[in-house]
Amino acid sequence: ARFGLAVTPTRAGLVPFTFTDGRFAPLSGVALPARAMANGTAFDEAILFTHRGLSGPASLQISSYWEEGDALSLDLDPAGTLLEALRTQRQAGGRRNLTTELSRHLPARLVDHLEAQRDLSGNLADWSDARLQGLTDDLRGWTLQPSGTEGYRTAEVTLGGVDTGGLSSRSMEAANCPGLYFIGEAVDVTGWLGGYNFQWAWSSGMAAARAIAQQSGRKTA
Repeated sequence: ARFGLAVTPTRAGLVPFTFTDGRFAPLSGVALPARAMANGTAFDEAILFTHRGLSGPASLQISSYWEEGDALSLDLDPAGTLLEALRTQRQAGGRRNLTTELSRHLPARLVDHLEAQRDLSGNLADWSDARLQGLTDDLRGWTLQPSGTEGYRTAEVTLGGVDTGGLSSRSMEAANCPGLYFIGEAVDVTGWLGGYNFQWAWSSGMAAARAIAQQSGRKTA
Protein backbone atom coordinates (compact mmCIF):
# COMPACT_ATOMS: atom_id res chain seq x y z
CA ALA A 1 0.00 0.00 0.00
CA ARG A 2 1.38 3.40 -0.96
CA PHE A 3 1.74 6.17 1.62
CA GLY A 4 1.18 3.59 4.37
CA LEU A 5 -2.50 3.25 3.43
CA ALA A 6 -4.37 -0.03 3.28
CA VAL A 7 -6.61 -0.33 0.23
CA THR A 8 -9.48 -2.81 -0.20
CA PRO A 9 -10.01 -3.98 -3.80
CA THR A 10 -12.86 -2.10 -5.43
CA ARG A 11 -15.94 -3.52 -7.14
CA ALA A 12 -19.44 -2.45 -8.09
CA GLY A 13 -22.00 -2.22 -5.28
CA LEU A 14 -25.76 -1.67 -5.07
CA VAL A 15 -25.99 -3.30 -8.47
CA PRO A 16 -28.38 -5.73 -10.25
CA PHE A 17 -27.51 -9.42 -10.60
CA THR A 18 -27.15 -11.13 -13.97
CA PHE A 19 -27.81 -14.70 -15.10
CA THR A 20 -26.21 -15.55 -18.43
CA ASP A 21 -28.77 -18.26 -19.20
CA GLY A 22 -31.54 -15.64 -19.41
CA ARG A 23 -33.77 -17.69 -17.13
CA PHE A 24 -35.73 -14.69 -15.89
CA ALA A 25 -36.33 -13.01 -19.25
CA PRO A 26 -39.97 -14.27 -19.36
CA LEU A 27 -40.49 -12.67 -15.94
CA SER A 28 -39.11 -9.25 -16.92
CA GLY A 29 -41.06 -6.53 -15.13
CA VAL A 30 -42.47 -8.79 -12.40
CA ALA A 31 -41.89 -7.42 -8.90
CA LEU A 32 -42.85 -8.63 -5.43
CA PRO A 33 -41.84 -8.24 -1.78
CA ALA A 34 -39.10 -10.68 -0.80
CA ARG A 35 -36.14 -11.26 1.47
CA ALA A 36 -32.77 -11.44 -0.28
CA MET A 37 -30.00 -13.19 1.66
CA ALA A 38 -26.25 -13.71 1.20
CA ASN A 39 -23.35 -14.28 3.56
CA GLY A 40 -25.43 -13.94 6.71
CA THR A 41 -27.09 -10.65 5.73
CA ALA A 42 -30.70 -10.16 4.61
CA PHE A 43 -32.87 -7.36 3.25
CA ASP A 44 -36.66 -7.31 3.19
CA GLU A 45 -37.69 -5.16 0.25
CA ALA A 46 -38.95 -5.60 -3.31
CA ILE A 47 -37.20 -7.65 -5.96
CA LEU A 48 -37.64 -7.04 -9.68
CA PHE A 49 -37.05 -9.63 -12.38
CA THR A 50 -35.36 -8.28 -15.51
CA HIS A 51 -34.34 -9.62 -18.90
CA ARG A 52 -30.81 -10.06 -17.58
CA GLY A 53 -31.49 -11.13 -13.99
CA LEU A 54 -32.58 -9.57 -10.71
CA SER A 55 -32.91 -5.97 -9.63
CA GLY A 56 -35.08 -4.02 -7.19
CA PRO A 57 -34.14 -2.63 -3.76
CA ALA A 58 -33.61 -5.99 -2.02
CA SER A 59 -31.33 -7.24 -4.82
CA LEU A 60 -29.31 -4.02 -4.94
CA GLN A 61 -28.87 -3.96 -1.17
CA ILE A 62 -27.70 -7.56 -0.87
CA SER A 63 -25.30 -7.18 -3.80
CA SER A 64 -22.98 -5.22 -1.51
CA TYR A 65 -22.62 -8.34 0.67
CA TRP A 66 -22.46 -10.85 -2.17
CA GLU A 67 -19.19 -11.82 -3.84
CA GLU A 68 -18.60 -13.60 -7.12
CA GLY A 69 -19.21 -17.34 -6.76
CA ASP A 70 -21.50 -16.95 -3.76
CA ALA A 71 -25.05 -18.27 -3.66
CA LEU A 72 -28.01 -15.93 -3.32
CA SER A 73 -31.14 -16.98 -1.45
CA LEU A 74 -34.63 -15.52 -1.88
CA ASP A 75 -37.55 -15.83 0.51
CA LEU A 76 -40.71 -15.20 -1.51
CA ASP A 77 -42.84 -15.33 1.64
CA PRO A 78 -40.96 -13.02 4.02
CA ALA A 79 -44.02 -12.61 6.26
CA GLY A 80 -44.26 -16.39 6.68
CA THR A 81 -48.01 -16.51 6.07
CA LEU A 82 -48.26 -18.51 2.84
CA LEU A 83 -48.53 -22.01 4.34
CA GLU A 84 -51.41 -21.14 6.62
CA ALA A 85 -53.14 -19.22 3.81
CA LEU A 86 -52.98 -22.23 1.49
CA ARG A 87 -54.27 -24.54 4.22
CA THR A 88 -57.18 -22.18 4.84
CA GLN A 89 -57.94 -21.97 1.11
CA ARG A 90 -57.85 -25.78 0.92
CA GLN A 91 -60.62 -26.00 3.49
CA ALA A 92 -62.73 -23.39 1.73
CA GLY A 93 -62.18 -24.55 -1.84
CA GLY A 94 -60.15 -27.71 -2.13
CA ARG A 95 -61.28 -28.35 -5.71
CA ARG A 96 -59.44 -25.31 -7.01
CA ASN A 97 -56.10 -25.74 -8.72
CA LEU A 98 -53.08 -25.16 -6.55
CA THR A 99 -51.56 -22.80 -9.12
CA THR A 100 -54.76 -20.74 -9.20
CA GLU A 101 -54.71 -20.31 -5.45
CA LEU A 102 -50.96 -19.74 -5.35
CA SER A 103 -51.44 -16.89 -7.83
CA ARG A 104 -53.48 -15.10 -5.20
CA HIS A 105 -50.26 -14.61 -3.25
CA LEU A 106 -47.55 -14.52 -5.93
CA PRO A 107 -47.52 -12.93 -9.42
CA ALA A 108 -49.12 -15.27 -11.96
CA ARG A 109 -46.11 -15.18 -14.28
CA LEU A 110 -43.87 -16.19 -11.40
CA VAL A 111 -46.17 -19.10 -10.57
CA ASP A 112 -45.96 -20.19 -14.23
CA HIS A 113 -42.17 -20.05 -14.01
CA LEU A 114 -42.14 -22.07 -10.79
CA GLU A 115 -44.50 -24.64 -12.31
CA ALA A 116 -41.96 -25.26 -15.04
CA GLN A 117 -39.35 -26.02 -12.38
CA ARG A 118 -41.38 -28.38 -10.19
CA ASP A 119 -44.66 -30.29 -10.07
CA LEU A 120 -47.47 -27.95 -9.01
CA SER A 121 -50.28 -29.98 -10.57
CA GLY A 122 -53.49 -30.97 -8.87
CA ASN A 123 -56.14 -29.38 -6.75
CA LEU A 124 -55.50 -28.02 -3.29
CA ALA A 125 -57.34 -31.02 -1.85
CA ASP A 126 -54.65 -33.26 -3.36
CA TRP A 127 -51.93 -31.47 -1.41
CA SER A 128 -51.26 -32.73 2.10
CA ASP A 129 -49.88 -30.54 4.86
CA ALA A 130 -46.47 -32.12 4.30
CA ARG A 131 -46.47 -31.29 0.56
CA LEU A 132 -47.62 -27.74 1.21
CA GLN A 133 -44.93 -27.40 3.84
CA GLY A 134 -42.31 -28.61 1.37
CA LEU A 135 -43.53 -26.17 -1.26
CA THR A 136 -43.49 -23.17 1.05
CA ASP A 137 -40.09 -24.18 2.41
CA ASP A 138 -38.75 -24.15 -1.14
CA LEU A 139 -40.28 -20.75 -1.81
CA ARG A 140 -38.75 -19.40 1.38
CA GLY A 141 -35.30 -20.72 0.54
CA TRP A 142 -34.95 -20.38 -3.22
CA THR A 143 -31.22 -20.70 -3.81
CA LEU A 144 -29.76 -19.10 -6.92
CA GLN A 145 -26.26 -18.80 -8.37
CA PRO A 146 -25.89 -15.45 -10.16
CA SER A 147 -23.43 -15.31 -13.02
CA GLY A 148 -22.32 -11.89 -11.84
CA THR A 149 -23.61 -8.33 -11.69
CA GLU A 150 -24.25 -5.54 -14.16
CA GLY A 151 -20.99 -3.97 -12.98
CA TYR A 152 -20.18 -0.28 -12.91
CA ARG A 153 -22.51 0.35 -15.85
CA THR A 154 -25.52 0.44 -13.54
CA ALA A 155 -23.95 0.34 -10.05
CA GLU A 156 -25.06 2.91 -7.51
CA VAL A 157 -21.73 2.95 -5.67
CA THR A 158 -18.18 1.58 -5.55
CA LEU A 159 -17.28 -0.87 -2.79
CA GLY A 160 -13.78 -0.93 -1.32
CA GLY A 161 -11.15 1.78 -1.48
CA VAL A 162 -8.81 3.45 1.02
CA ASP A 163 -9.15 2.10 4.56
CA THR A 164 -10.51 4.69 6.98
CA GLY A 165 -7.95 3.60 9.57
CA GLY A 166 -5.26 5.55 7.72
CA LEU A 167 -7.28 8.76 7.44
CA SER A 168 -8.21 11.53 9.82
CA SER A 169 -11.91 11.33 10.62
CA ARG A 170 -12.00 15.13 10.89
CA SER A 171 -10.24 16.11 7.70
CA MET A 172 -9.96 12.94 5.57
CA GLU A 173 -6.21 13.62 5.37
CA ALA A 174 -3.83 10.67 5.11
CA ALA A 175 -2.10 10.20 8.46
CA ASN A 176 1.26 9.35 6.88
CA CYS A 177 1.15 11.84 4.03
CA PRO A 178 0.19 15.41 4.98
CA GLY A 179 -1.63 17.21 2.19
CA LEU A 180 -3.12 14.04 0.69
CA TYR A 181 -6.88 13.67 1.10
CA PHE A 182 -9.39 10.97 0.13
CA ILE A 183 -13.16 11.50 -0.03
CA GLY A 184 -16.37 9.86 -1.21
CA GLU A 185 -16.16 6.57 -3.06
CA ALA A 186 -12.34 6.61 -2.98
CA VAL A 187 -12.70 5.61 0.68
CA ASP A 188 -13.84 2.17 1.85
CA VAL A 189 -17.22 3.43 3.09
CA THR A 190 -20.47 2.16 1.58
CA GLY A 191 -24.00 2.99 2.68
CA TRP A 192 -27.39 1.47 1.96
CA LEU A 193 -29.85 2.82 -0.57
CA GLY A 194 -31.61 5.98 0.47
CA GLY A 195 -29.13 8.81 -0.05
CA TYR A 196 -26.52 7.64 2.45
CA ASN A 197 -23.77 7.45 -0.16
CA PHE A 198 -24.56 10.95 -1.41
CA GLN A 199 -24.43 12.23 2.15
CA TRP A 200 -21.07 10.55 2.73
CA ALA A 201 -19.65 12.07 -0.45
CA TRP A 202 -20.87 15.55 0.47
CA SER A 203 -19.81 15.32 4.12
CA SER A 204 -16.35 13.88 3.48
CA GLY A 205 -15.80 16.41 0.70
CA MET A 206 -16.79 19.28 2.97
CA ALA A 207 -14.54 18.01 5.77
CA ALA A 208 -11.56 17.86 3.41
CA ALA A 209 -12.35 21.27 1.86
CA ARG A 210 -12.53 22.95 5.25
CA ALA A 211 -9.25 21.37 6.33
CA ILE A 212 -7.53 22.44 3.10
CA ALA A 213 -8.91 25.97 3.41
CA GLN A 214 -7.78 26.18 7.00
CA GLN A 215 -4.32 24.90 6.11
CA SER A 216 -4.06 27.36 3.21
CA GLY A 217 -5.04 30.20 5.53
CA ARG A 218 -2.26 29.30 7.90
CA LYS A 219 0.32 29.28 5.08
CA THR A 220 -0.70 32.73 3.86
CA ALA A 221 -0.92 34.28 7.32
